[in-house]
Amino acid sequence: MTEVTTPTQLIDRFGRKVSYVRMSITDRCDFRCVYCMDEEMTFMPREQLLTLEEIVSLLTAFAELGVEKIRVTGGEPLVRRDVDWLFKELGELKQTTALKELTITTNGSQLPKYAEGLVQSGVDRINISLDSLKADKFKALTRTGSLDSVLAGIQAAKQAGFKRIKLNAVIMKGRNEDEIVDLAQFAIDNDLDISYIEEMPLGHVTHERGESYCSSDEVQSALAAAFDLKVSQANTGGPSRYYDVVGTGTKVGFISPHSHNFCESCNRVRVTTEGRLLLCLGQEHSVDLRAIMRRYPGDHTRLKQAIIESMDIKPKGHDFNVQEQPIIFRHMSVTGG
Repeated sequence: MTEVTTPTQLIDRFGRKVSYVRMSITDRCDFRCVYCMDEEMTFMPREQLLTLEEIVSLLTAFAELGVEKIRVTGGEPLVRRDVDWLFKELGELKQTTALKELTITTNGSQLPKYAEGLVQSGVDRINISLDSLKADKFKALTRTGSLDSVLAGIQAAKQAGFKRIKLNAVIMKGRNEDEIVDLAQFAIDNDLDISYIEEMPLGHVTHERGESYCSSDEVQSALAAAFDLKVSQANTGGPSRYYDVVGTGTKVGFISPHSHNFCESCNRVRVTTEGRLLLCLGQEHSVDLRAIMRRYPGDHTRLKQAIIESMDIKPKGHDFNVQEQPIIFRHMSVTGG
């Protein structure tokens, strides 16, 4: 098979090349994580969401414009009806476009059902959220989640044969900061990678973010006291800074929107569940791609031109401040976590 090489046509006014798209395919989820959603959520009417066919059309346009990595997110993407069809369609883009990597972020609860099919469809890597290894604490953090279901999902993912599996852990003081080392050890024992994420100030929450904020530097200090960490050369195309855990096959990553702003090298855009192209996670600069697709159905040229022109409004960076609550009122589940 001949690899398709298409130089990206998506370059913003700061010279940054956009090669990575995160697509939220649903705002719905079977969990209600405290940093992501309200306990009682009002979800979008289904007619406002992009159809699966519209998602395929949109992501095809991005891939034809040179995007090399697509991450499917939610909410929980695997609760979307007919999601297996979607991944089969997206997997085929690697044969005909610049797309090199198809990935997914999930809470893991649906993986016993879907993991094998995802691999067969061409999903390369998978990120699984895991914020606690203690059943009662996991329940408190997710409100409706079951630790056992996620652990079963992780095992299903391992058996399915993804190229790599990474855990994502949002660390919050007063919640789970005492499990930083335990989560890393779990990753090591299961030959997984893990990224620790600073809480994003999006949406309304019931806790004080300034009090729960745990910086990546604090997390790294806790890990360095327990493990030998060496700066890694790994680059997955995202914002994580990686370290190798010496003597293991595990990499530890840090996603630090507050303490180590990564905007200077940003290569990402996001598309929300209703088809709004967000040029920055922490700003409201956006383009309504759903409106274009529905006003001009089948006009692929017009859609691609709108995406190209959107690069002119991609901001230089975000301005997160954990002492302000909230910064952006849209929930992470709508944005594409």
